[in-house]
Amino acid sequence: MPFRSHRFCLAPMMDWSDRHCRYFWRLLTKEARLYTEMVTTGALIHGDQKQHLLFNDEEKPLALQLGGSEPAALAQCAQLAEAWGYDEVNLNCGCPSDRVQSGKIGAVLMAEPELVAECVAAMMTSCAIPVTVKHRIGIDDMEDYEDMRHFVSTVANAGCETFIVHARKAWLKGLSPKENREVPPLKYELIFQLKKEFPQLNIVINGGITTLEQCQSLLETVDGVMIGREAYHNPWLLNAVDEQLFGATQGGFAERLAAADALSDYIEVETRAGARLHHITRHVLGLFNGQKGARLFRRHLSENATRPGAGLSVFKDALALLRH
Repeated sequence: MPFRSHRFCLAPMMDWSDRHCRYFWRLLTKEARLYTEMVTTGALIHGDQKQHLLFNDEEKPLALQLGGSEPAALAQCAQLAEAWGYDEVNLNCGCPSDRVQSGKIGAVLMAEPELVAECVAAMMTSCAIPVTVKHRIGIDDMEDYEDMRHFVSTVANAGCETFIVHARKAWLKGLSPKENREVPPLKYELIFQLKKEFPQLNIVINGGITTLEQCQSLLETVDGVMIGREAYHNPWLLNAVDEQLFGATQGGFAERLAAADALSDYIEVETRAGARLHHITRHVLGLFNGQKGARLFRRHLSENATRPGAGLSVFKDALALLRH
């Protein structure tokens, strides 16, 4: 299997896939490739680098996703990614929000494949870790396949080998970011066509994937799958990833409570270091969906984890509501 490294990926999601979330996900799957939230080049170059780049070694393999369109700035940030120990640096060419459009960041870059190629080339020159691109099948009135093909071909010629493709077009005018995740139709067949035409490239499919059965089916045609919101809202899904998608014969938790208990030491260390309990436990709220006591568990954390000084005991009390 030539591209096993991206066989199963967890998507970069603004305000969600922070380091606490990623640590929790890593407890459930050792094999998945994790991605940070998108960080803009400006935030990295002019802001608090530690705040944006700090991660736990347990999270690896881990990719830093960058937002930007200036080759020199992206090269500088790619260098930082390597220096901090990231395994990959990913350029965001898929986010449709107004805020990133105004800075020529995200999906708007699909209209400028030559610029993206220049950015990728600069990043590759400045670091030795893989440089990858995440994009849509198109934007606005772009022709669905031919324009995407031109985009991928142009960027691949600059040296990029891995393309993570969200199988929806992005409408930059008229749809909100939320609507852009749901309204444009999924067109997996275009990504299948892309893989067929570029067999030498590592093609990862993203968008609308909610089960591991779907993943297995898609992996018969493409090299990798990426899941986002489903993994966040239903994290227990991840507990079976290593066995079902990577053939692991051991690992995984026998029950959800054991997975939650495994987070206890992390909560203790992080809250003692000054982290807010809510910033950690908000990522665990979906773990017990559909289970007896789940509503009481969520309510207890929602009401108590935000209080100043809240620590491990609050989390333990919430878990106790599930044990009765």
